[in-house]
Amino acid sequence: MIDMGQPVAFFEVISTDQERVQKFYADLFDWQVTPDPAMGGYALVDTGAGGAAIIGGIGPSIAPGDTGVKIYMRVDDLDGYLERAEALGGKKVVPPTDLPGDHSRYAIFADPDGNLVGLWA
Repeated sequence: MIDMGQPVAFFEVISTDQERVQKFYADLFDWQVTPDPAMGGYALVDTGAGGAAIIGGIGPSIAPGDTGVKIYMRVDDLDGYLERAEALGGKKVVPPTDLPGDHSRYAIFADPDGNLVGLWA
């Protein structure tokens, strides 16, 4: 049997025109995209796939080079996985950070090719 590793916990799409991209994905896949003004227009995404579905977000760019699609892998130890990523040739980009409302914590690293990957705990 193949070990599928850590499950994907979250996805996000970051754009310089988040309203356009939010509408694009909502229309393309019939997703429910709900912008939250308190989060600067960042929108949570319900893909309509039920309770076991991966949730997501579509939001605005806040720094040069941060646009694109990112996945977040569910892990039990953010620091441990960041250290392991760096030992394997990756680079820590965002240290472990608390999300508002005690939802969870996240961190981001770049793989050896520069692809950004999130960790979610």
